[in-house]
Amino acid sequence: MAASRARSVYSCGACGHEAPRWLGRCPGCGAWGSLSEEPVAAQAAARPIGAVPVPVRLAEVDASADHRLPTGIGELDRVLGGGLVPGSLVLLGGEPGIGKSTLVLQALARLSAGRRVMLITGEESAAQVKSRAARLGPGCDRIEVLPETRLEAVVAALEAHRPVVCAIDSVQTLVSEAADSGPGSVGQVRLAVAELMRVAKGRDIAMILVGQVTKDGSLAGPRLLEHLVDCVIAFEGDDLRAHRILRATKNRFGSTNETGVLEMRSDGLVSVDDPADLYLAEAGERVGSCLFPAVEGSRGTLVEVQALVAPTEIVPPRRVAGGIDRTRLAQVLAVLARHGGVRLGDQDVFVSIAGGGRAIDPAADLAIALALVSADRGQPLPERTCALGEVGLTGAVRPVGHLPRRLAAAAARGVGRALVPDAPGADPAGPRPGRMEAVGDLREAIRTAFRPPGDGG
Repeated sequence: MAASRARSVYSCGACGHEAPRWLGRCPGCGAWGSLSEEPVAAQAAARPIGAVPVPVRLAEVDASADHRLPTGIGELDRVLGGGLVPGSLVLLGGEPGIGKSTLVLQALARLSAGRRVMLITGEESAAQVKSRAARLGPGCDRIEVLPETRLEAVVAALEAHRPVVCAIDSVQTLVSEAADSGPGSVGQVRLAVAELMRVAKGRDIAMILVGQVTKDGSLAGPRLLEHLVDCVIAFEGDDLRAHRILRATKNRFGSTNETGVLEMRSDGLVSVDDPADLYLAEAGERVGSCLFPAVEGSRGTLVEVQALVAPTEIVPPRRVAGGIDRTRLAQVLAVLARHGGVRLGDQDVFVSIAGGGRAIDPAADLAIALALVSADRGQPLPERTCALGEVGLTGAVRPVGHLPRRLAAAAARGVGRALVPDAPGADPAGPRPGRMEAVGDLREAIRTAFRPPGDGG
């Protein structure tokens, strides 16, 4: 009798869905070309449960046991919600060369004071890690390094040494003997994270998993990877700029609205306490410029919206957006033409946030509109003006949230005038610019914004 052919399944790299044959489109998530063939792992014999686990009432849970481990990097702690939680898994993803390994080394160096920390590296040797650590300070000498890619060996080391904090760089390099597929495949990543989660929860080990990203910027491996971990942090940046951005897309122990800003220097990454220093280096009374007080989590900061309007011979004209939502830009242009009397249908329009910042908040609509009008007229906004308000399809300027925090950020940077929505509660207490002018619709906002100083009409 001929030997039976080894069975295989086709797993989706985006969601982990399994199909008996190859399909061009995944039935689970709809992704195209994401199914890859993997052998079916042999089923292990079920182990006896032993003693039946007993549930605990929430009233009996000791809340004092929930403590955090500050990493010593202020912006990373801000995004994490105060530091690492023992027994948690944090997934750190970013483009190659963005500084993930440097950030992890710096965090482990600060955490190693009085604690046992371990770095498991599957991409570099111990000598390569030491070479990088030489420029990051003396604290790196206390880090224990284990170059290893076998999952079973990694789990055995964690069980034997029980570090307080462990970082794995990267999780896609781990390979288990229980799966026949290659490193980085859906089955390998899924098995590795499941085993690491079991050890982390059972031994109260705070674990940082460094993840690779695909060409489109998403985390490599199955979507299940992001569901299993407790926190997912995206490490973003531009090779041509020195600053890096930390954003939490998932956090079971804190807010996902916080953003951290770091600057890459010769001695490593340094926290930037006030991001406005990066975004306002050239801010002033210039044509096509309007200030906008943005809010990122618990922090308010000031960014500069820049606009350029130029004649074009291309049909249709170009609409280029940097740091803002392109759909919002199209909507603002349509409302300007219909309700503001500013028609730019035959012009190229470029709008960006200076310094590589972002302003995807609808509250930036008014600042975008005024920057466009300034660029079209060739006339700067007077008195270092900032503007905030959502522009509705009817031309009305709608109220926005976190107004006191936004105005305090503008006042701290010496903004002389602020245009705010004309709505109840638009005159909050606290620090604010010297002049506040309330506007009800877009046409009134344009008229008020370009009124000469001292002209009350």
